[in-house]
Amino acid sequence: MKIVKSAFGTLPDGSAVDLYTLTNKNGLKAQLITYGAILVSLDLPDRNGVFADCVLGYDDLDGYVKNLGNPYFGAIVGRYGNRIAKGKFVLDGKTYKLATNNGPNHLHGGVKGFDKVLWKGEPVQDSTGVGVKFTYLSKDGEEGYPGNLDVAVTYVLNDQNELIISYEAKTDKPTIVNLTHHSYWNLAGGQRDILGHDLELAADRYTPVDAGLIPTGVLAPVAGTPMSFLEPTAIGARIDQVPGGYDHNYVLTSGGGPLALAARVVEPESGRVLEISTVEPGIQFYSGNFLDGTIKGKGGQVYGKHWGFCLETQHFPDSPNHPNFPSTVLRPGETYKTITVHKFSAK
Repeated sequence: MKIVKSAFGTLPDGSAVDLYTLTNKNGLKAQLITYGAILVSLDLPDRNGVFADCVLGYDDLDGYVKNLGNPYFGAIVGRYGNRIAKGKFVLDGKTYKLATNNGPNHLHGGVKGFDKVLWKGEPVQDSTGVGVKFTYLSKDGEEGYPGNLDVAVTYVLNDQNELIISYEAKTDKPTIVNLTHHSYWNLAGGQRDILGHDLELAADRYTPVDAGLIPTGVLAPVAGTPMSFLEPTAIGARIDQVPGGYDHNYVLTSGGGPLALAARVVEPESGRVLEISTVEPGIQFYSGNFLDGTIKGKGGQVYGKHWGFCLETQHFPDSPNHPNFPSTVLRPGETYKTITVHKFSAK
């Protein structure tokens, strides 16, 4: 296992962005940058041992900074991943107003969320793997959030072909936190869309949404509906029955307890397999509906509709406004801790 640090360009304000390349003994290679704590590439072998980059993104820093269409390719999003209705929530009797950047709603941390800030990177390595620890101080009032929030996100690649993402945060005032990772996966190495990928989700319920993609508060069963992935099913098999495509939070049967399998994806032609385990109570499945062919990614590849899918482990969208949802409140003296494991194989 090895880790190599190199330069990835300079931000408009002159700040240098570093690139960390992690490689394991099997040849898996993950590349991460300090801007947005972004996973810019991940090379995975197919059943014949042929490697391909299986995450969407850009060849250079300029693409991520310009961020056309705001897809959040590969980034850590926060303080609050997903949506908060009308950018408002009440905590301890006080109403907080957040930045609104998704129509009337707050999305993925606001206008300048964690995906658009420069993190500090520090290489980590021990007998279990190689990785990068990214740290960032989100100041009191940033994007409307209360409290100074110290955040650490650590990516580790090991020889079991796992990419482990560990999150930790502490605050000096009561606040809300819901961090997640926003890679767009394409296990065909970006050669075709993702509608032929077979998806299985360990979730028997989901949170229906209104026209603004805000949960209604109901936990609805998936059985017998196009929302069900209780059995392996092609992403495209019933997508036409879901207005706009999939962009929904699934309620995991594990309930946010010990680390448990949440999702399994198989790309039949290449044989590549992705398994995601988490301690989170939910996972957002997004089928790349807003990719529309206007974004040119790596190697000039045009990212059309459904060219990648996201599986974002998380607490539920708009949780601060739904007392029946698991709480996202973090108080002084507490530590926010969560972990998600991505395991790769081929069959």
